[in-house]
Amino acid sequence: MARKWIGYIGVGSLMCAALGCGILYTRQARLQQTISDKVLRFHVLANSDSEADQNLKLAVRDAVGSYMQEKLADVENLEECELVVRQSLGEIEDAAAETIAENGYDYDVTAELEHTSFPVKNYGSYTFPAGDYEALRIVIGEGNGHNWWCVMYPNMCFSDSMYEVVDKEAGEKLREVLTTEEYEKVLAEGDYQVRMKYFSWLNPYLEKLAEN
Repeated sequence: MARKWIGYIGVGSLMCAALGCGILYTRQARLQQTISDKVLRFHVLANSDSEADQNLKLAVRDAVGSYMQEKLADVENLEECELVVRQSLGEIEDAAAETIAENGYDYDVTAELEHTSFPVKNYGSYTFPAGDYEALRIVIGEGNGHNWWCVMYPNMCFSDSMYEVVDKEAGEKLREVLTTEEYEKVLAEGDYQVRMKYFSWLNPYLEKLAEN
């Protein structure tokens, strides 16, 4: 009898875990659909995961970020941001290529404004759900290394903290673009991710729930 009850408890735990993960995926999918057309992401892919290539990725990030900070200073909406980025792709590639050469490498580099599939990404206190987003995407060499990303519009990339910390002003910019509900969910998803990480082994079986 004890084994039977243990079995019931085990099955019940699995069902609760599946339900929790299913809720997580569904929440993320719905949130992603509502915010993806309100933001533009900035995405830099390193040639490889070697320490040198990862450092080069950050140098390219800084060079492009410094260039685009001034270019985007006066944009007032997403459409203006996209236009400025699209018109600046050649200069962005030049800035990246110059930085690569200055660091002693001859990697090719491309800059494109395109839709890209992202996994779940944490940025300071904010969690952006997995899905398709438009991004300024810079690929260095083979593009096989870990990537770096931030939100280019609204401006959460360029601040005194140099990318690594989302300051209050950047958070307010995001609040202005999203609805109150969307903004609160982007904050809340971070806590929810932590609570659900223990059930991550169920992910391969539940990813399709987000499509429903």
